Amino acid sequence: MTPEFVITALIVVATPGTGAIYTIATGLSEGPRRSIVAAFGCTLGIVPHMAAALTGLAAVLHGSAMAFNVLKVCGVAYLAYMAFGLIVSKASAPAAAEEIYGRTATEVIVKAILINLLNPKLSLFFLAFLPQFIDATAHDAFGQMLEASLIFMAMTFIVFAIYGLCAAGIRRHVIARPQITTWINRTFGLAFLAMAAKLAMTRR
Repeated sequence: MTPEFVITALIVVATPGTGAIYTIATGLSEGPRRSIVAAFGCTLGIVPHMAAALTGLAAVLHGSAMAFNVLKVCGVAYLAYMAFGLIVSKASAPAAAEEIYGRTATEVIVKAILINLLNPKLSLFFLAFLPQFIDATAHDAFGQMLEASLIFMAMTFIVFAIYGLCAAGIRRHVIARPQITTWINRTFGLAFLAMAAKLAMTRR
């Protein structure tokens, strides 16, 4: 892939979105291991969107108002559900600030996948983004798109993992202060609400 693609993809991945915020929140609340799991789940969540772009299904989604709106409503509802859970949660201060995992790795992954899966903007983004760096006249155009997709996924996992590990690095200082933890949870909750509102206003 060209340096232009790598730089552009890095900017896109590094820009905080729902997946990044979820990974950071997981790192703060559940430690480094779960933050890695969350980053992995968010990466898996973009696979269907990339597959849709590769197979042309994203074009169908773009052309069907009903399909787009159904997926959008589901995404908005799920983000609102996540926001509500964070806003009303009450923090506690574990002894010695040890790592306590309230969720299984599967639960973390499933939530991460749903956050990205229920965002119809991702399919349209990949449909518009990837072809710009592909030579459509080349005999291996599909292979180039697949390669670009895999690179984008790898970058997503690495950047999100860094976000999560950095958040986990200050976790011991945060969880010992329940009021700070509660404030952080509510801040992330409001961020999810803002993204839900933004998604609700999105048009094809």
